[in-house]
Amino acid sequence: MHNVTANGATIPAIGFGTFELEPKDAEAMVEHALKVGYRHIDTAQAYKNEDAVGRGIKNSGVAREDIFLTTKVWTDRFTDGELQKSVAESLERLDTDYLDLLLLHWPNPDVSLKETLAALNEVQDRGLVRNIGISNFTSTQIHEAAELSGKPLATNQVEYHPYLDQKPVLDALSEHGIALTAYCPLARGEVFKDPTLERIGKKHGKNAGQVALRWLIQQDNVIAVPRSSTPDHVASNFEVFDFELTEEEMSEISKLHSEDGRMINPSFAPAWDNAA
Repeated sequence: MHNVTANGATIPAIGFGTFELEPKDAEAMVEHALKVGYRHIDTAQAYKNEDAVGRGIKNSGVAREDIFLTTKVWTDRFTDGELQKSVAESLERLDTDYLDLLLLHWPNPDVSLKETLAALNEVQDRGLVRNIGISNFTSTQIHEAAELSGKPLATNQVEYHPYLDQKPVLDALSEHGIALTAYCPLARGEVFKDPTLERIGKKHGKNAGQVALRWLIQQDNVIAVPRSSTPDHVASNFEVFDFELTEEEMSEISKLHSEDGRMINPSFAPAWDNAA
């Protein structure tokens, strides 16, 4: 198992994501993922499946201390006092007394980032969370958060796959020793239809999705959290540690990005670095 280390956190390079998984599927797939060998599970308050993720962890029989568990605070709980309360509620739903990583789910311009980060630092001080970070922050917001936080940030979780160039974000993170966690790493299934990824996969006896995931984790300080509700896909997404892409292959995949490669762009999103 390959780990990424960033600002004191040791994070398994492939995690299991639970975005858009109904509670029943989240419970079954988390249990399955842990039995397959995953040791990193990613959820969020907004996914409305923390209870189910907690049950999946319990059902798996894998010891809690062997699992890296992440959740995210939704933007309506970013004020001092509310954030801490929301974390206590998440811990109760997940049936655990600590989180390995807690992220701010999206930037919220309506609440002072300084106030939110102070509350985030406080839950870490209290031992409720071991590491803290951000999600969906642009390069400008990364610099601001790193300067305002009394404690180092472990990761910024953003959309990242072969069709989306995240160089400005990667450069900003690298300045502060922060890792990038890629959500939507299979570009909502688009990678499976890609002739370049298929061709490279054939050489390695792998499918296009495994190539896309390998491309991500073979970069410095990049983690990927693919999600699936299909047991076979959950297993195959984890089979990316037994091959390596050449420099030429890495570069060829990097050239697949396009101006309109972004797939997750809600109305409340910040002004992205590479907005088309």
